[in-house]
Amino acid sequence: MIHFRDNVKKMKGYVPGEQPPPGTKVIKLNTNENPYPPSPEVMNVLRGFEGEWLRRYPDPLAGMAREAAARAFGVPADWVMASNGSDEMLALLARAFLEKGRRIAYPVPTYSLYVTLAEMQDASTAEVDYDEEYNLPVEGLLAVQADLTFVCSPNNPSSTVSPAGDLARLAAGLKGVLVVDEAYAEFADGNALGLVSKYENVIVLRTLSKAYSLAGLRVGFGVARPELLEGLIKIKDSYNVDSVALRLAAAAMNDQAWMAANAARIRASRERLAAELERMKFRLWPAQANFILARPPKGDARYLYLELRDRGILVRYWDRPRLDDKIRISVGTEEENRALLDALKPLIL
Repeated sequence: MIHFRDNVKKMKGYVPGEQPPPGTKVIKLNTNENPYPPSPEVMNVLRGFEGEWLRRYPDPLAGMAREAAARAFGVPADWVMASNGSDEMLALLARAFLEKGRRIAYPVPTYSLYVTLAEMQDASTAEVDYDEEYNLPVEGLLAVQADLTFVCSPNNPSSTVSPAGDLARLAAGLKGVLVVDEAYAEFADGNALGLVSKYENVIVLRTLSKAYSLAGLRVGFGVARPELLEGLIKIKDSYNVDSVALRLAAAAMNDQAWMAANAARIRASRERLAAELERMKFRLWPAQANFILARPPKGDARYLYLELRDRGILVRYWDRPRLDDKIRISVGTEEENRALLDALKPLIL
């Protein structure tokens, strides 16, 4: 008989968004991938990849990618750590700071991986409600004084941003570590990178999965003071970013113009899509990511999700409180967005 730890037996595990098999003809607006290709510089590196790089182990600290990221973020290289997607960085933080008797806090609704990470470490959770406008509950989070406090900004699934002033107030008042998960920051009007130079207990996470069109590559970064990163480096896998990934990541980070142009296209499409949805009487929240949270006029989100799925259009739906009357829509190409709107119109009449 297999004997898992009790907390592992009890946990449900994280459920990713649906990923249809390659070649399936669907309009995929459910997992917030970038609808545009990665930088041509990334593809050039991939085409010229040398077999010798595969024969040898990669740089344990992914120096090439870390240095490119440091230039892009405007921080010293030793303030940056590379990881196998920003999800690995989240897992490392949980491993470093959580155990039975310790606690994680985060505002809800938010990225559901956070609770899974706490359950893996047998730690307790404190969920502090956002209000209906998704304002950051600073006082509630401060009252918890958790060992780890996660804030996703722009928040997933609401697409709303926590103002830098609120995050600074939180960082200043916490005894534990504040993790600002900025997977979607490139689509927003501001970010929290400036906090890492002011507060020793802050780490800001970034990823190449969204704005850089590299969700399949699995590379992320943590930006923090070296003394915070030092503990995470101790517990990471020896070679956590492979040779292919670190070279492609460096190429992507070195082409900031390509990323910025695609992010601007998506932001413009997001505003047009939001305007059309509002004309159809959907309730929206101020979107700052590459997706929109939308409540249908009748609140019949599950019905719309299933009907759209039958028509070959995937959006994200959660059957849980405060989200079961809403759908999350990734911003696609103009053609994909138009197909979505055309499919919705007869369904909401």
